[in-house]
Amino acid sequence: MLTIDPKEIPVPKLHHYLLGAVGPRPIAFASTIDADGNDNLAPFSFFNVFSANPPILIFSPARSGRTNETKDTYNNVKVVPEVVINVVNYDIVHQMSLASSPFPAGISEFEKAGFTAIASETIKPKRVGESPVQFECKVIEVKELGTEGGAGNLIFCEVQKIHINEDVLDENQMIDQHKIDLVSRMGGNWYCRADEKSMFEIMKPITTIGVGFDAIPNDVLSSETLTGNNLGQLAGIESLPNETDVNEYKLLELSDLFVALEEEPAKLETELHKKAQLLLKENKLEEAWMTLLSFNNG
Repeated sequence: MLTIDPKEIPVPKLHHYLLGAVGPRPIAFASTIDADGNDNLAPFSFFNVFSANPPILIFSPARSGRTNETKDTYNNVKVVPEVVINVVNYDIVHQMSLASSPFPAGISEFEKAGFTAIASETIKPKRVGESPVQFECKVIEVKELGTEGGAGNLIFCEVQKIHINEDVLDENQMIDQHKIDLVSRMGGNWYCRADEKSMFEIMKPITTIGVGFDAIPNDVLSSETLTGNNLGQLAGIESLPNETDVNEYKLLELSDLFVALEEEPAKLETELHKKAQLLLKENKLEEAWMTLLSFNNG
C-alpha cells in the first residue's frame, strides 16, 4: 500500500490524489455578480448539502495552485453575498465545462457558454434556465482555509428559494433520480453520469436493525463465493428465517440440486452459495438466507 504524508509532496500531486480518491463529487454551478452588476458563472466540485434545517449548501472556490489567485466567484460573494447554485445534468455538461474557461473578469459566462439568464426572485444573481434545479442563496459566511495556493474558501449558502424543472419530477412531485440525469466530477478530466448503468438502490436500515456479521454462520463467512457486499446484505436482515421455513423452501425450490449433488457435499455448498449470490443481486434477501441455511439443515 502506498502511504503518503501530505506535507512531503508538492501541492499539485496532493491535489491529484485527493480529487482522484474523493469522488464522484456533485457540481455547484455558481452564479454571482460583482460590485458593478456583471454576471459570473463558474462550476465547483468542492460542494455538498450540509443541513436541511436551516437549508445550507457549501461550496469552495479554492485559490489557484499555480498562481495563488482567488476565483472571481470568491471575490464576488465578498462584495455581493448572494449566489445561485445551479445543478448540472448531462444535457448541459459541455456548456458548463466551457463556462469554466478563464475568461477575464466582467465577461459573462452566460453569453460565452450559451446559457439563458433568468432573473431570480429573492437575490440579484441570475439563474441558469437550462439547469434542472436552481437554488437561490444568501451567503451567510465565508471561511478561508489558508492563504497559499490550493487553499479552499468555504462559501456557506442559506437557500432562499428552490426552482425545479417539472420534467424531473415523479408523480408525487418528488425529484426522480433517473429523470434528473445528474453528472459529477472525478479525478483528472473524468466525469460520472448518474444513469441506469451506474445507479443502484440500497434500503436504509432506519426502521429495522440488522442481525450483523456476528450472526452469520462461519461456513458462510468463510465462503469463497460470497463477497463482502454479499455478506453486508445478509447481515442486514432483521431476523434469520426459522427452521420450518428453511425446510419448506429446501423441499420446494432446492430439492433437485440436493438430489443431483447428494454425493458431492463440497460442490453442493458451492452451488448453494452461487444461487444465494444470484438471489442477493435480485434483492431477495430472505430466499438467499434460506438457500444458505438449507445446506446443514437436515
